[in-house]
Parts: sequence; structure tokens; C-alpha cells
Amino acid sequence: MVENIVKNRAHPYIPNSHPRVQKEMLQEIGVSSIDELFERIIPRKLQYKGKMNLPEPLDSEYLLKRHISKVLSKNVSCEEYLCFLGGGTWPHYVPAICDEIASRGEFLTAYAGEPYEDHGRWQSLFEYESLMAELLDMDVVSVPIYSWGHAAGTSLRMASRITGRKEVLIVDTISPERRKIIENYVEPHLKIRWIKHNSISGLMDLDELKKSISSDVAAVYFENPSYLGFIETQGEEIAEIAHEKGSLVVVGVDPISLGIIEPPSHYGADIVCGELQPLGNHMNFGGGLAGFVATRDEPEFVREIPYRIFGIANTVTEGEYGFGDVAFGRTSFMVRETPGESKEFVGTATALWGIVAGVYLALMGPHGMREVGEGILKRVKYAMKVLSEIDGIVVPRFKAPHFKEFVVDFNSTGRKVKEINRKLLDYGILGGIDLSLRFSELGESALYCITEIHTKEDIDRLRDALENIVRR
Repeated sequence: MVENIVKNRAHPYIPNSHPRVQKEMLQEIGVSSIDELFERIIPRKLQYKGKMNLPEPLDSEYLLKRHISKVLSKNVSCEEYLCFLGGGTWPHYVPAICDEIASRGEFLTAYAGEPYEDHGRWQSLFEYESLMAELLDMDVVSVPIYSWGHAAGTSLRMASRITGRKEVLIVDTISPERRKIIENYVEPHLKIRWIKHNSISGLMDLDELKKSISSDVAAVYFENPSYLGFIETQGEEIAEIAHEKGSLVVVGVDPISLGIIEPPSHYGADIVCGELQPLGNHMNFGGGLAGFVATRDEPEFVREIPYRIFGIANTVTEGEYGFGDVAFGRTSFMVRETPGESKEFVGTATALWGIVAGVYLALMGPHGMREVGEGILKRVKYAMKVLSEIDGIVVPRFKAPHFKEFVVDFNSTGRKVKEINRKLLDYGILGGIDLSLRFSELGESALYCITEIHTKEDIDRLRDALENIVRR
């Protein structure tokens, strides 16, 4: 039987791929071949006529594993090289229990479904939402969606629906990737006006904000900490300016910072969004992302969240409670088939990363989150100090407090960031993000990331490497 399968190229991982089984299935549905089946649904003129240049199939699990390992070995990972890259996907430590829970079959394979096949997924997401709400000091948190950029776009569209206005103000120091996502997500429904930053501090230019705010503005959006690493210390002033005109305040936040920095709700945010990757999720080559949206428990805000929210309710059995969708009628799942009525749409999202974030927050607790935050702050302060001692390097570029990331200015060294990063590879180091293209006013500058995984020896190794590179 094994020889027959190999000879006829039945795929070991695709059900019903054996020729005999395929023949029985085709007979059952009344066609003689796969080609005839395809012709019924795909016009012949659209079918590929040539022969695809594909290698011979691998006939054993061992050969497949060896092939994949060979392909993956071409990559350089952060396990092998010392990584100072951040900017949206950061090198944080992932506790072993996060991987243990994430790999459980009832979570790893859960897609959608109802309570009879749920196996605790709804409760897990409810617990995640509750923990995030406590961290953010907000009342309502959505299930995870695709990314921070997706969450930011959703938050701004929510603000537009709540206020009935069609313009948003966004500070120009946000992540370039999120900027593209937001533009794609809200235009042409909303008009975006970009607010400049102070060239010295990096903070939002409040004078320009005052000139730009009007009764047409649905929301003001900024990120705290900023993409460029500095902490926006003017949150209350920004909120006051926006609220005076009836505009909402939307703040994007890195949740790992909230162990030591007050949450946006404390300085006037109406809607908070951000990224879950720092909370126990691996970088996964940039793929371990999941966004969240949080609001107050007020009908006009909650009914504009287009994504699922899980709540707790009594069951028919006295003293028993269960978990399920809250106000399902407001979601895109309910009205997706009604043209013009669906606010937005989301399909397969990233609920598993929300379960992992819940595990991480439960493990860390308030004291653990504060400890992580304080450890990052101390490491950042030390890194900025030792790097600033290198002749020609300015660190940090902005005169403001920083968390996790900071801009290193190489302009006085006469070297380009891409050249420096290329040479850092010889030292086994992944350097910072080159900002020269996306923030041209900064010239040859790079965004460096320091987290709890970086030791003093790691930072000293970076300093020594940069010193050797810029002096040559």
C-alpha cells in the first residue's frame, strides 16, 4: 500500500488524495476527471495550459522536514544575532507558559463556532478583555484584530460615526507602516490632516493643533510612547484642545509601557488602541501582531465597535454563568450581507494572540508589569548614556523622556545608516531601523530598541561595535 501511494503521488498530508479515493469521489458527483470538474466552474480560457515548473514531491516527513530546515537556515534570526530592531515588532521575552497555553489543541485549532465546540475559548477571551481593561483602565475591550494599524483605523472611523464628522488630525511622528494602513482604511471617507511635531522635543506642536482643530474634526490621534520612542507628555493639553471643539481623543499605546506610565484614559483619551505583540507573543518574522480597541462603557461608543466582545451572563441554571457575545447585532458578522449597513468588516483575526496576552498579564500581575517597565527604562537610560559618549553620535535625538526606543543621530559621523547596519552584521548585531527615507528631516538617523532581554553586556557590545565602525 505504501509503495502504491508513493508511486501514484498521493499526498501524505492531504486527505482523499489517493487516486482510488479520488476516482470514487468523482464517480459519486458524476464527472470523469478533475479536469472535467474544473471546467464546470472555471472557464477553459482562464485555465493554465502549460506545465508548472515544480520539483518532484517529497515522499516522507523526514525529507520534508530536512527541506524546510534548509530553507529556514538561510534566515538570520534574533536567536543568533543580537537584535536592536523594534518599530512595531519588538524583541520581548516570552514566558514558557505562554507557548504552553497557545499550543493547546482547543485554542490552537479554534476558528469560530458555537459553545458546543468552544472548549473554554470564549471564557479565555473574556478573561483577556478583563485584564486588558484593568491595564488600560477602560471599560470595554474588543477581541484582538489584525494589528495596531487596523485598530487605529477602526478607532478613527468609530470617532467619525460617533461625532458625525469627517476630518481627523494625526501627529506626523506615528509609525510609517501604521500611517499607510490608516490612510488606506479611512480615506476617502475621512480627510486626514497631519500635525507637525516640535523639532527639538518631538512632541506634538500644540500651536499647529490649535490652528487646525475645528468643529469638523472627529478625532485627534497620537501615539504614546511615540514610534520614535519619546513619551508624549502633553496628553492632557491635547485632550483639552480637542474636547473644547467636541472632538474625540484617540491614543495608540504600547501596553508593555503601562506598568510605569499612566494609561491614556487618565489624560483624556476617549478611545485607546494598540498592539498586543509585546504581551507574550513571538515576533514571528513580523507576523505575531494583534490589535485592540478599548472604550468607555457608554452606548454611543460600544455600539460603534464592529468586532466581537465577550461578556458574562447567567444561564438557565440558577447560580451558573456562561460566556458569550455582547450586542452581537452591532458587529460586521451580523450585517455583512446587507449593503451599506455594515460599519466595517473583519474575518479571520488573531484571537489566539489575545489568549496569549491574557496568560501573560495574569502571570505578570501589576507588580510584574511595573518591574518589566522599570527594567526597560533603566536599560534605555544606560544605552543612551554609553552611546552618547561616542564621538559624532547624538543620543537621543529628541529632548524628551523615552521608553523602549530612541533615535540615534549619525549625521556628524559622515556615515550612512545602511552602511553602519551592514557593518554591524559582521559583529553579529542587527542595528536600528534606518529613518533616512521615512523621516528625511532626521537625515542619517536610526531607531534603536532596548527591552528587558538586553543585558549590560549586550549594550556594551553594541557600543563597542558602533565605536569601531564610526572611527574607521
